[in-house]
Amino acid sequence: MTIRIVIADEHPLVLNGMENLFRLEKDFELVAKCAGSEETLAAVRRHRPDVVILDIRMHGKDGLAIIRELMAEKLPARVILYTAEISEDQLMEAIRMGIGGVVLKVMAPQLLVQCVRKVHAGEQWIERRAAKLFLEKLLLREAGAREIAALITPREIAIIRMVAQGLRNKQIGEKLFISEGTVKVHLHNIYQKLKVNSRSALMRYAQEKSLV
Repeated sequence: MTIRIVIADEHPLVLNGMENLFRLEKDFELVAKCAGSEETLAAVRRHRPDVVILDIRMHGKDGLAIIRELMAEKLPARVILYTAEISEDQLMEAIRMGIGGVVLKVMAPQLLVQCVRKVHAGEQWIERRAAKLFLEKLLLREAGAREIAALITPREIAIIRMVAQGLRNKQIGEKLFISEGTVKVHLHNIYQKLKVNSRSALMRYAQEKSLV
């Protein structure tokens, strides 16, 4: 069975390298190679490939935004991220969206070929180094959540996350349907419980505990 693929990367050398790699494989058909996000989306809509290989960094929208758009349009192609680096948060979002695979560019090119075959067969391929990042982040969040849950209420956790997003007291109150004064009381209690004395210190605490 022929595997029809679209490849996308903003670097011509990487694109040409992938093209040469897949041209050597008899079970692959390269239907399009793209350098930007809009070009990639147009190619997927037109060719309906089995697999799309793209980088996180793209001209225009990033790789995760492309995946979200493909999902919104219910396009059937499975997606593989082929990237030089990926953060824990990016990896977690990609996995939540049902990414087919993640391969880091430092790995042997033949691993990308293997990944495409596995993903086309319905399996998920997360390169070990990337999977380690995801697991470490997940464990940190779970540990942080347990520690936080023993100290503060779910409402206070929600306020901490809003503070970390840069919301002011009035905006937090509007989102939670409480007064600005009540938000101040909550923050005072949070500061005491967590032994911090400012919004910046609270934001650092939230980051250390992987709440945001």
